[in-house]
Amino acid sequence: MKEELYYVVDSLGVAQPEIMEEPGWSLTQTFVEGGMGGMIVITIFLIGLFIAAWKAPKWVKEIGLGALVFAIFWTLSGLYQMFGAIQIVGDAPFSVICGGIRVAMIGTFYGLIVYFISLVIRVIQKPRI
Repeated sequence: MKEELYYVVDSLGVAQPEIMEEPGWSLTQTFVEGGMGGMIVITIFLIGLFIAAWKAPKWVKEIGLGALVFAIFWTLSGLYQMFGAIQIVGDAPFSVICGGIRVAMIGTFYGLIVYFISLVIRVIQKPRI
């Protein structure tokens, strides 16, 4: 296992260095890192997308766009929180800033995947020439 130095912000807003083992990539860990609230909402959009593909095909693209817009909102919310934490802490290492941006972007990637799935479904459902 690879050990890395991470900075954890405590309840007073002070960054404390901790050495943690990095277990590797997992889908569940990424889902949780992206923020449970936003990731669950985007998943609900994905489920709604599949239901709409079956019941209301004209809504497929709109549901995909809704997921993308919500994901961008979720990312901006995460960046806002990250910059607020950096403002409280003061001088933050560049690796901490990069980690915050990486975590904030998870929701956008998931929203883009849902939007791409909506476009694929839309192309499949289009009438043939």
